[in-house]
Amino acid sequence: MSYGVFQEFYFSNWTLKGNREITGIIGTTSNGVMYLSMPFLFAAFSRRWASKRQIAALCGALLTCVSFVLSSFSTHVWHLVATQGVMAAFGCALIYSPTTLSLGEWFTTSNRTLAYGLTLSCKNIVGTTCPWLIRILIDHYNFRVALKSWAAVVAGTSIVAIFLVPTHPSSLSSSTQRERKIPWHFLRHRTFHIYTLAIILQSSGYGIPQTYLNTYTHEVALLSQTSATLLLTLFNIPGIASSSFFGYLCDNKYFSLSVSTVTGVSAVSSALSVFLLWGLTSQGSMALLVLFSITFGFFAGGYSSIWGGFINELESEAAQRNEAIDPGMVYGLLNGARGIGYVSGGLAGVPLLKAGRLHSIGGHAYGSTYGPLIIFTGLSSIFGGWGLLWEFRKSLHLVWQR
Repeated sequence: MSYGVFQEFYFSNWTLKGNREITGIIGTTSNGVMYLSMPFLFAAFSRRWASKRQIAALCGALLTCVSFVLSSFSTHVWHLVATQGVMAAFGCALIYSPTTLSLGEWFTTSNRTLAYGLTLSCKNIVGTTCPWLIRILIDHYNFRVALKSWAAVVAGTSIVAIFLVPTHPSSLSSSTQRERKIPWHFLRHRTFHIYTLAIILQSSGYGIPQTYLNTYTHEVALLSQTSATLLLTLFNIPGIASSSFFGYLCDNKYFSLSVSTVTGVSAVSSALSVFLLWGLTSQGSMALLVLFSITFGFFAGGYSSIWGGFINELESEAAQRNEAIDPGMVYGLLNGARGIGYVSGGLAGVPLLKAGRLHSIGGHAYGSTYGPLIIFTGLSSIFGGWGLLWEFRKSLHLVWQR
């Protein structure tokens, strides 16, 4: 979540071999590798290797640390892509997958979404504090020292966290008995495919501001590097509250809101902040950029915390059909969908940036190099809430049947 600081540094102080524009895909590639590997990791540690979860997570921490250290010795752009974009990402996935499976097993259906939301809030705490740490290290030393220091931070925090989430006894007992097959009945549910497509669409645009907002602030708005780092921090701060807030909206017992309604609120609000705030900025528009970072960070940052609600809805449908369902496996596949979205957005970002250099599509930020990226981000955000349209269609169909 702090890669935007490195991205801005690489663009402004390029000393390595290769095309510096390729560094634009490192952040989205990292997210893509991380999330695309999760379905396989969740499947492996859900049943077959449940007893090996903590060992796997520790191996992931080791791989992540080694990757950042190797990245500090990079001399070519592909070294950065391989270490930061692929190796470190897979190491993080190896930490996240087994520990999240165990977390989900320790909580019941009634509070699982809130538990996931609180966990994701910690991600935003890291995204809030670490850009400043990385910026200080880069300014006072260089990016190589910053990467080595980050490896030390990962080692110190991840190892402690891994031991805080032990494997649930139910998984340990089942792994010693006859191995059970993963139930795949949920793949026949239309609800699963609707939410999966929504996640892909939303994720394809969500990573764009994280990657390019720093460089946009410096190149187009002509603001300082400190201002760019501040915007990245403000982008992450609201997610601390929104992850728990949207999780609570799905789990609360006092007023009922469907999962589709909550995703619709997140999607529409995110899109409006892109079109009406980021799109209307220009040189020196610090106030609008601050407002955009806070608004988009809150509404888009809380989207993934709603996935627990997706799982609860699928569990309800499975119970109605008397089918078995593995919540951990479903969560892994939803993360895989997000990986597809991140990779798609990363691959689309480079040609969209080139298109912005060739054609102007309006005034303000829309007329800059980043104009096509801004439009792409807004459209993908609003399509992330298309499940609400599907729910409206179902309700309308039921009315007509009566």
